[in-house]
Order: sequence, then structure tokens, then C-alpha cells
Amino acid sequence: MLGADVARQLLRAGLLDEVRIHLVPVLMGEGTPLFDGERAELIPEGEPAGGSVTHLRYRVPKP
Repeated sequence: MLGADVARQLLRAGLLDEVRIHLVPVLMGEGTPLFDGERAELIPEGEPAGGSVTHLRYRVPKP
């Protein structure tokens, strides 16, 4: 799935097992915040992979 709004809704509903974030150092307008003031418990998986883009991977714990 793509898009911060959809990802936030799925995370809030407990429908995600994993979150992968790809950070690109380019500012394009205001954008949509991924967490928008909400807190999410994410467990880092592995080391961040860098370069011109930083790739982050997190596991979402199940209650």
C-alpha cells in the first residue's frame, strides 16, 4: 500500500504486520505526515540501508 493516510488507517486498525519506510531527501510541498501526532509501537528489523535513499523496516507487534 502506498500513502501516509492509508498506512496510518491500516496501522490504527491493526492490519499491518510490517512497515517499510523509504526516506528520500527531497522536499515536495507539505506532504502528509505518516503518524500525524499518533504514537505507534514499531520494532526495528535489521539495520537501515542507506545511500541516496534510506530504507527502514519495522515489525508491528500484535497485542
